[in-house]
Amino acid sequence: MKAVILAGGRGTRISEESQTRPKPMVEIGGRPILWHIMKIYGAAGITDFVILLGYRGYMIKEYFANYFLHMSDITVDLGDGAVSTHSSKCEPWKVTLLDTGQETMTGGRLLRARDHIGDDTFTFTYGDGVADLDVRAVIDAHERSGTVATVTAVQPPARYGTLDIEGGLAQFQEKPHGSSGWVNGGYFVASPKLLEYIDGDETIFERQPLEKLSADGQLSAYQHGGFWRGMDTLWDKVMLNDLWESGKAPWKIWND
Repeated sequence: MKAVILAGGRGTRISEESQTRPKPMVEIGGRPILWHIMKIYGAAGITDFVILLGYRGYMIKEYFANYFLHMSDITVDLGDGAVSTHSSKCEPWKVTLLDTGQETMTGGRLLRARDHIGDDTFTFTYGDGVADLDVRAVIDAHERSGTVATVTAVQPPARYGTLDIEGGLAQFQEKPHGSSGWVNGGYFVASPKLLEYIDGDETIFERQPLEKLSADGQLSAYQHGGFWRGMDTLWDKVMLNDLWESGKAPWKIWND
């Protein structure tokens, strides 16, 4: 099964970082958040990736073109330029990198990947969200549902603390988990029939296609009550880095 990752947006809400690199290349613990997402899929046994590029996509291409070299012990013979590899810490990943246009919307990017998605069920997500998610469980739920697509529903922490008021007295709870309700957390599983709901480059996947799937009764949800965080702002990046550096990153579900 393939994992398709949307990695073409500009990331305007984290412009402090995305002015010089695509958002999926913003680093958490010294590795791009894109790498963390791929490791989550790898923990489920998914190693075939299709990454949909747009803004500064060449930087993602360069990262993976040099990844094997950077993760290996090598000897370089400067006399003839020969390079020999002694050992490598590379994951067994196959990574296809597709230019899908600078201004193409999320649905359009998926549609442009039609030939690489093929005729089998596939998974896809955004290039900026991590979770302690068992992707295999989402796949199993999708197969039981019989729908065209399954979305992973998550409950992110509220942006603000809440107040319970009784008798003029307030009880404060700082940003309680789950108080903001269920939202689209990405990590979709879908049949290729999904692409029939997309018209072209201008189609925003989260609007007409998802709305039509829902109206047709073809969108099911896998409710994930665990950790999930989208890296939308600089504060999110700092928080995720702090979790990683502390050794308490909930989304690290793989073995080193």
